[in-house]
Amino acid sequence: MNKFLLCIFTLLLLKAELFAQINIIPQPLEVNSTSKGSFNLSDKTPVVFKQQDLAKSAAFLNDYLNQFYGFGLKNNSKTAVKGIYLALNNKTSKTSETSKIAERSKTTGNYSLEVKKEGIFITAGTEEGVFYGIQTLIQLLDPSTKEKTLAIPFVKIKDEPRFQYRGMHLDVARHFSTVSFVKKYIDYLALHKMNYFHWHLTDDQGWRIEIKKYPKLTELGSIRKGTITGFLPGNGNTNKPHGGFYTQEEIKAVVKYAADRYITVIPEIEMPGHASAALTAYSYLGCTGGPYKVQETFGVFDEVFCAGNEQTFTFFQDVMDEVVALFPAKYIHIGGDECPKTSWKKCPKCQQRMKDHQLKDEHELQSYFVQRMEKYINSKGKSIIGWDEILEGGLAPNATVMSWRGEEGGIEAAKQNHYAIMTPGNYMYFDYAQTAKRDSLTMPGLTTLEKVYSYEPIPAGLPLESRKYILGAQANVWTEYMNNPSKIEYMIFPRMSALSEVLWSTKESRDWTSFENRLKLQFNRYKRWGANYYKDVLENSGKAK
Repeated sequence: MNKFLLCIFTLLLLKAELFAQINIIPQPLEVNSTSKGSFNLSDKTPVVFKQQDLAKSAAFLNDYLNQFYGFGLKNNSKTAVKGIYLALNNKTSKTSETSKIAERSKTTGNYSLEVKKEGIFITAGTEEGVFYGIQTLIQLLDPSTKEKTLAIPFVKIKDEPRFQYRGMHLDVARHFSTVSFVKKYIDYLALHKMNYFHWHLTDDQGWRIEIKKYPKLTELGSIRKGTITGFLPGNGNTNKPHGGFYTQEEIKAVVKYAADRYITVIPEIEMPGHASAALTAYSYLGCTGGPYKVQETFGVFDEVFCAGNEQTFTFFQDVMDEVVALFPAKYIHIGGDECPKTSWKKCPKCQQRMKDHQLKDEHELQSYFVQRMEKYINSKGKSIIGWDEILEGGLAPNATVMSWRGEEGGIEAAKQNHYAIMTPGNYMYFDYAQTAKRDSLTMPGLTTLEKVYSYEPIPAGLPLESRKYILGAQANVWTEYMNNPSKIEYMIFPRMSALSEVLWSTKESRDWTSFENRLKLQFNRYKRWGANYYKDVLENSGKAK
């Protein structure tokens, strides 16, 4: 073997050895190294940054090390030797925190990370990019070690996200989650380089957000008298009250907590369906006037907001005034799904509304409802997202469609030059079982880890000129059968890790065998976090797709 071939062979061996050490999820764009060795990280290592805007990234790393490794770093904003250096290579003008959150979708989040004997260097064009570099650095730490000095292999990484919308959803209406768990959930998103948290706050089974102008929403609408046991329609009832809501101060704290992790919180306030909890509080908002109750079972109910009643729109405008003040995100999710038309067909006010506006059917009445609310929300400087039912009867002018009943809604929206977020149930519903042999009570669908990993957010056959309207994707976590944090963790892990790679990494770099191998180390990270997860997934993932 000549010297040239020997050199190439040696480099290939080094690269193979490097990838054996570097187990990062999602897979970075480029991972390179030409030398062996490691940098030793300890409590004597300073974290160095000149721009104060990077303090949040430094704080996240320090908090992580303190919580999971038992030591922190020296905080030093001046030049130091052999430290962790954070820097912006294209410093932009200072803007308000609200503007940063509203405009976050325009940033790319690219970064570079280099580990060498002189230190660890993370550089990016934005604060968000530096934060993602921190997440990669965390994954270079041995999750199994008990040592207080951590060896980090020499490596060069260049990376950037593929999609601008990388989301996870959490339903807190069916089963309430505490503020502390919501914050932990947001940390899970941050550790996976996700940037949107879709917070489902209202539904038939509970209204979870304080609206000061309408106090009965939480006094009455946040509590149900019991919950069915077993799978729908149920084999009994707990007959125990279930409730909870977030004060506006708590919501502000969660929004700030997420913003410090470069995650945008999108609230969902359901309309015109999924209304039982609100109607229980204010019965005049319904077509019949009641009586109504906060639902103790799950599914879709005929009790919806009256589209012919002007007081309904006054109510939602008042609600939106308070919601908009709490959430800096440019998006407000208004639901728009699963709205039976039974009540509207019988309601004189709804029928009169249809005649007055020459609406041919109740689907067009729903479109009228959505478009009227969109116009008001737009006047507040916000845009709406709705489930793909908002396409029925005519799409609101500036709406973004969240496609859940397959991909058709997203395809249709993109063809109409509307933005879409892909969340088809057969790939993105994490309330579905993870294995054909059910190990707990779940929704009846089956979404294996391998199926999540196989998902391609750009639908096949979508015209090239329409692909730019696909913002990304998200997984949905509906909690009918998740009544505690441990069950939620079990249902999201490791599927969230697969989703993160789908949304961050290039399509060409995704490889199931590689992901399986990297996931073995990821399991040790779950253990370090104290998170519950589906442990038999690798044995069962290929058995049912």
